[in-house]
Amino acid sequence: MDGNGRWATRRYLPRVAGHKKGVDALRACVRHCGERGVKVLTVFAFSSENWNRPPEEVSGLMELLAVALSREVPHLKAEGVRIHFVGDRSALSEKVRNGLAQAEAATASNTRLVFNVCFNYGGRWDIAQAAARLAARGEAITEQSLDEAMALAHVPDPDLLIRTGGEQRISNFLLWQAAYSELYFSDKLWPEFDDAALDAAIADYARRERRFGRTSQQVQEPVAKKAA
Repeated sequence: MDGNGRWATRRYLPRVAGHKKGVDALRACVRHCGERGVKVLTVFAFSSENWNRPPEEVSGLMELLAVALSREVPHLKAEGVRIHFVGDRSALSEKVRNGLAQAEAATASNTRLVFNVCFNYGGRWDIAQAAARLAARGEAITEQSLDEAMALAHVPDPDLLIRTGGEQRISNFLLWQAAYSELYFSDKLWPEFDDAALDAAIADYARRERRFGRTSQQVQEPVAKKAA
């Protein structure tokens, strides 16, 4: 969800105003994903590197999170959305930690859409914490055991990773999980990323051939046999 600050700056508004507009865009995105039959949506709300931003912006983001939780959770619950917060909670205030836990508990029985919000998250942190957990338990560190210890082990790896804002990098997001994800880069700033933009990203993904190490011929053979 990149581009909130730039959206605000271009309109001579404080950066926090862009983040507020970004919440509106996220609300619409969650709704549209549910309508499209998407089962898992994972967003990058606050990275472990975002603490380096101006203190007033970080403070504004924390306040915005508290407001968004109180306002949005009842709607998520009614729409069948289950919310998970993924990331290192140790650096967050007790008030914020309690708010995250309450939101998760309130939507725990929902099954229509799993909505993962990565907050104070980094892909390197995720790999490191998984390895540390395994080491603490005296378990062997293998590809499978690491995968099962990741913070997003409760959902499948993402099929499609969308980056808004015109940047063409993944910025320490889902480094482990995105190994075979299809990447889609949009020039739209996050507050401008509407239903049509999401539909365009999904349509682009649908045209791609996912091989997972196989050849194109191997991928197409089962389709040809089924048609025959």
